[in-house]
Amino acid sequence: MSENKIGTLVLDAAFKVHSALGSDLLESSYQVCMFYELQKIGLKVENEKALPLYYEEEKMDIGYRIDLLVEDKVVIEMKAVELLADVHLAQVLTYLKLSQCKLGYLLNFNVPLMKSGIKRVVNGL
Repeated sequence: MSENKIGTLVLDAAFKVHSALGSDLLESSYQVCMFYELQKIGLKVENEKALPLYYEEEKMDIGYRIDLLVEDKVVIEMKAVELLADVHLAQVLTYLKLSQCKLGYLLNFNVPLMKSGIKRVVNGL
């Protein structure tokens, strides 16, 4: 399955979760529901996937964790914040680079309309 097709399924799930829960909960609430929705439609989803950094051929476990990794291809970073900051985008870009994935989504559920909480991020590799 292509990254774009996976992305469409991710966004469909995000709209469904946001519609059901609204915008007033903590990030973990949305994350567990997104995990459930994506698994329910048959996608391989890893929750809180550990992501090491390799430096001089040494594996450095520095605590990076991808919120959701879908089909080993798409990185999902979940937020429930008033405003997305540059550091949130940097986080997704870091995860894309270290995982060698091409596509990621920064999803902020603390918005009245989910479409305004979606940031699609592409890794140029």
